[in-house]
Amino acid sequence: MLLKRDIEDTSRLERVLKSGHFAFTAELGPPRGCNVEKVKKKIGYLKGKVDAVNITDNQTAIVRMSSLVVSSICLSEGLEPVYQMVCRDRNRLAMQADILGGYSMGIRTMLCLSGDHQSFGDHPQAKGVFDLDSIQLISMVKKMRDEGKFLSGADIDVPPKKLFIGAAANPFADPFEMRILRLAKKVKAGVDFIQTQCIFNMKKFKEWLKRVNDMGLTEKVYILAGITPLKSVGMARYMQTKVPGMDVPEELIKRLKGVGKEKAAEEGIKIACEQIEELKELKGVAGIHLMAIEWEHKVPEIAERAGLLPRPEV
Repeated sequence: MLLKRDIEDTSRLERVLKSGHFAFTAELGPPRGCNVEKVKKKIGYLKGKVDAVNITDNQTAIVRMSSLVVSSICLSEGLEPVYQMVCRDRNRLAMQADILGGYSMGIRTMLCLSGDHQSFGDHPQAKGVFDLDSIQLISMVKKMRDEGKFLSGADIDVPPKKLFIGAAANPFADPFEMRILRLAKKVKAGVDFIQTQCIFNMKKFKEWLKRVNDMGLTEKVYILAGITPLKSVGMARYMQTKVPGMDVPEELIKRLKGVGKEKAAEEGIKIACEQIEELKELKGVAGIHLMAIEWEHKVPEIAERAGLLPRPEV
């Protein structure tokens, strides 16, 4: 029999998904400095509105406050973090050390990522580590959790037995066929949930999802569909032309243009809510991952308008 404290010691996101609820996660970007109050302000917008929040790890290869530290701040404020770890910045020793450290602080959910290449960031001369790739990282975390062993094979004194392991998938990057095979590899490596890249091309996403369903992968992993509200025509055009692996159809840009500059942000939120309603009806979609880039204060409004509130008690 599980005691209440044992249940509470597991990932809230895991409990939500395993209970059959439609999950809702968001994203919190750490600051470019030591401003803890800025972090807490963002937490204030998200607490009670989401099941968990991704803490990005030097997102876009730009230096920010440590994702491990910001995850710890979230825990102290009563918001469950999804601790992101990228392979770009750490070798396997540092990864395993941070996993143990994070778990000891109370982190129960993590996301395993390769990381944006350093050439895209503010330190293009930095040496990328990439000792492991994201699939190998997933496998290593699973070994630590399920077998109680380090990658070397040595025993872990007290293993991170309740980690909920996540990863990312991009249904829009080329070659398309490889995207599905790469997801299958992550499932085989032991991932528990997947958050997708921002979805703008719904037709292409549905094609990807159909193939994922046909392969039986959605029976083995929870899929959270990624949504990003577009703030302006400029943002949409930038994502369409400058961000690798992004697919922003021209009709969305025309729709934003059609309402005028002052109403573009509102139209972007409307589009996001429409997408969420459509995604709720798709077989194999277990939840939404909202990436409101530096727009955390808009998350409660979007959640309310999309019918994602109140969040379930689990």
